[in-house]
Amino acid sequence: MSADDPMQIEYEDFGGKGRYLYRLDAHEAELTFTKAGTGKIIIDHTEVPKVFRGRGVGEALVTHAVADARKKGVKIIPLCPFTASVFRKHPEWQDVLAD
Repeated sequence: MSADDPMQIEYEDFGGKGRYLYRLDAHEAELTFTKAGTGKIIIDHTEVPKVFRGRGVGEALVTHAVADARKKGVKIIPLCPFTASVFRKHPEWQDVLAD
């Protein structure tokens, strides 16, 4: 299975915060976010260990956040520099960007 397989990325909701998580063996990659009211999330951090780098894991985490934002009708504020750079590569995601 690849990192962009939806069965491999987990979603955790801690109330005002949450994260998307990819695990393989003893390694974890994560994208964390904070909820900003009911209609926005702020993606504040993405961490991908060296073992996953170059395999599309970070982008897969962002892709899942975008898909969930569309389903839930929320907008994303990409505060994390990595996430912001991925958004710049995907103009088709502009519909989920917060103003």
